Amino acid sequence: MIKKFDFQNMNLVRALFNLQRASYLVEAKLINFFEIPPLKESMEELIESRETFFGYFIGEELAGAISFTNDNNELTICRMVVDPNHFRKGIAQALLKFIEKEHPDLTMMKVSTGKDNAPAKSFYLKNGFILVGDLEVVPGLYISNFENRKNEPR
Repeated sequence: MIKKFDFQNMNLVRALFNLQRASYLVEAKLINFFEIPPLKESMEELIESRETFFGYFIGEELAGAISFTNDNNELTICRMVVDPNHFRKGIAQALLKFIEKEHPDLTMMKVSTGKDNAPAKSFYLKNGFILVGDLEVVPGLYISNFENRKNEPR
């Protein structure tokens, strides 16, 4: 089940905090960079985020989450996290499709991931995103930027 995140529920906030750390630690190892902002973020910073969050639940367990911002129907995915114990079960796919369905008037979706994060890059390419370029964000670390243009309102 996918539902909007309730930041009043501190047990759920802790679960999200731990989930994103576990998920981003996998990416950090893939790209050999351990300063990914969500790995450094405090629970307070997570709570104060201006992103919209949805969680993917298996029963009561938070197994994945997506966050985004939406500016004039241009949606930027800020976080896509899945519990490593639930990788390759279609959770990221379900979250992405849910967001697309919830926002039928999108003109574009954007997302970034570490250039060396092959699983994430493959996922976005498979879902209609195109690589628009790589950007060196700190010496030696490149981020791949993707866009999925929606040519006409749905």
